Amino acid sequence: MRLVVGLGNPGEKYLMTRHNVGYMVVDKMVGGEFKREEKMKAMVCRENEVIWIKPETYMNRSGESVQRVASFYKVESEDIYVIHDDLDIRLGEYKIQKGRGPKDHNGLNNITLMLGSDEYWRVRVGVDNREDRRIIGEEYVLNRFMKNEIVIIEEVIGKVTNELVERLEITR
Repeated sequence: MRLVVGLGNPGEKYLMTRHNVGYMVVDKMVGGEFKREEKMKAMVCRENEVIWIKPETYMNRSGESVQRVASFYKVESEDIYVIHDDLDIRLGEYKIQKGRGPKDHNGLNNITLMLGSDEYWRVRVGVDNREDRRIIGEEYVLNRFMKNEIVIIEEVIGKVTNELVERLEITR
């Protein structure tokens, strides 16, 4: 059993924001329908041996959902993939790494705390396209993608999706 987590913030206010790129990838990959699981504080879809979730706790408390789902389904940390925005990576690029992530990401920090381990996979989707580095990252990630960036993010989401399909051995 594997758990794939798309990080983001719930609600229309956050649609198409940089911080919600995890939700965007999961939405692209899931063939089934998400169901709200109140006890798990997440939207959940189970397809064969993969459990897909979108935490509904807001980014900084994502670990609550991840820990609850992982515990319920008895998923080990090394079988968890967390898809998230990353300001250390340029828009249009991504990395998949185990136990390594951005310098500072409160969602990941909370997941590590709640799991008691950092040995889970991070699918790091680059969202940084700032020309002005004086814009604070915490504010920047809550901005929506600009029209010219949507093509770039959709392209990288396609690449991430293809690689995850291979890694997770998902048949479509």
